[in-house]
Amino acid sequence: MSTTAAKIAESAGISTEQVSSWAATAMEYAKIYLPKLAVAIVILVIGWILIRVLLGGMKKIFKARDFDTTLEKFLLSFTGILLKIILLITVISTMGVQMTTFVALLGAAGLAVGMALSGTLQNFAGGVMLLIFRPYKVGDYIEAQGHAGTVKEIQIFNTILKTPDNKIIIIPNAPISKDSMINYSMEATRRVDFLFGIGYDDDIDQAKKVIMDIITADERVHKDPEPFIALKELADSSVNFTVRVWVDSGDYWGVYFDNLEAVKKALDANGISIPYPQTDVHLHRVESSS
Repeated sequence: MSTTAAKIAESAGISTEQVSSWAATAMEYAKIYLPKLAVAIVILVIGWILIRVLLGGMKKIFKARDFDTTLEKFLLSFTGILLKIILLITVISTMGVQMTTFVALLGAAGLAVGMALSGTLQNFAGGVMLLIFRPYKVGDYIEAQGHAGTVKEIQIFNTILKTPDNKIIIIPNAPISKDSMINYSMEATRRVDFLFGIGYDDDIDQAKKVIMDIITADERVHKDPEPFIALKELADSSVNFTVRVWVDSGDYWGVYFDNLEAVKKALDANGISIPYPQTDVHLHRVESSS
């Protein structure tokens, strides 16, 4: 031991023999654990790289075989988490930690974490149920939990939606798997409903013909089932028609907006009015007697 170190030990009330003993013990631990630590670090780095390579290979295989996108993202996420847990256990065992003790501690910690994260585990179970029963898949437009959007990704714990105005919505899997939802993309066709009103003084038959001519001229509208039009109600200020047509699901909004505009222009061109609420105010002059 150096003179300086000896002086410091003496000033702290520690004998030279104790310092020498501690130094020898530290050296022994260093000889035992430093090589294990170095090996553990090497395993960690190589393992992390191999996991990334493996996941990248799985992704390429899925794309080459045109694998289902929904299941692909879930499997990649689940496999990545599982492999990282295995890597962590391997690194810990390499450092000489007794696995029986570690497993017992892991079990106790798992129980505590499980109780604290019961909602997260429910989301995981919900994700598994969604993959089994497949109420929707990536690319479907759905409405669930008060939100609507296109399914971008189904993760282990959450479902990611993308709205038409490019917002990202993250919804936990548990409530989606248990509650009601609407899938607008599951069926190949959808029905478009219109409501058109004309004035009481206008010709009903002429209005029906004008509307049907516009609707049937749209090639996106299916001929079978054929378009339907009927008088729906005699409202306070208008005679209302219900129009129902069938289209491909992807054409729904295009057909709706285009024909709404086209019918309005056609009715105007044929002199058929579209009533709107009006308020007439009558002023009465009251002459005061002098």
